Amino acid sequence: MRAGRVVIDGERATLGQRVTPGADLRVDGKPVHVDAEQRTFMLHKPRGVVTTANDERGRGSVLALLPDVPGLHTIGRLDRDSEGLLLATTDGELTLRLTHPRYGHTKTYRVWCERGTPVPEALAALRRGVALDDGPARALAARPAEDGVVIVLGEGRSHQVRRMLEVVGHRVTRLVRTHVGGLPLAGLEPGAWRELGPKDFERLGYVPQGPKPARAPRRER
Repeated sequence: MRAGRVVIDGERATLGQRVTPGADLRVDGKPVHVDAEQRTFMLHKPRGVVTTANDERGRGSVLALLPDVPGLHTIGRLDRDSEGLLLATTDGELTLRLTHPRYGHTKTYRVWCERGTPVPEALAALRRGVALDDGPARALAARPAEDGVVIVLGEGRSHQVRRMLEVVGHRVTRLVRTHVGGLPLAGLEPGAWRELGPKDFERLGYVPQGPKPARAPRRER
């Protein structure tokens, strides 16, 4: 929605907006039937693909790795050089729940740094908060890991983890999102996906309206 990809009756949709019966709902110009069963997928995003549906430079999109489902859109983004857990759904309510700060969903990242594990003072600075060009940013948790750090955020700005670590003197060499809320990235190789089932939604604290049964994991393309 923030990217302007969702349109209702010819107008750009806003977070929290409700869709009335009979409304013309479109994502990336494609019509979405609001009475259809919602579908949600987990993808292990590989490095080198972008999250945008249409890239002006012709780079591969994550949507090419997922089933061709009308109205399917990613929940948030991972930049081209980042990897890990990415959700895609046709469920606008789920998108709102996982992107609006008032719902308190966290995202966890395993990060490798050029200079190895940050010192305790740097980790403490991340937890206290650092100044970025678009405002202060604070990690809910930042703990040491081999050659890097595990960091938990309650928001998701562009390149936020990389920028925060730059402030404390560490350039990121690899970044993998491991969790969205209580949902872990597990059992999927890079490029592979699976459809979410009831236990997955339970970990997200969300009850979808009439979800279809989860499907078996698919191999990367």
